[in-house]
Amino acid sequence: MPTATTRTVPTTLEIEQLLREAELRVTRARIAVLTAVHEHPHADTNSIIDTVREQLGEVSHQAVYDVLEALTSAGLLRRIQPSRSVARYESRVGDNHHHIVCRSCGAVADIDCAAGAAPCLAPAEDHGYSIDEAEVIYWGLCPSCSEAQ
Repeated sequence: MPTATTRTVPTTLEIEQLLREAELRVTRARIAVLTAVHEHPHADTNSIIDTVREQLGEVSHQAVYDVLEALTSAGLLRRIQPSRSVARYESRVGDNHHHIVCRSCGAVADIDCAAGAAPCLAPAEDHGYSIDEAEVIYWGLCPSCSEAQ
């Protein structure tokens, strides 16, 4: 079952501190993008662009893509891309949680790791790899789509 963890959106000062700790320059675009992802977990790029434009006015697609790449590379965001879906971004990083995706509407929710610490699943054969993470995506119908059917 999806977790019901309540996550708070960091203040602007906290976002600035996160950027500094990641050794990134503090810019209006980075603050706006990181805030947008905290406010809208699992948002796609177009949704993030719309949210950033509401806050900053005109901003190019490329600028937002560049900021998303920088924040993901710095470990402040996680990029996920379920099968048959566009890339989505989330601010929940540093743990080994998984996702559940609605087959009908595409809604995405977090699910805590099935069996404790990373990688939380053990393959039958590791082929000599040193495995440190398992990525699992559960598929089904969200409550709204289940009711509609």
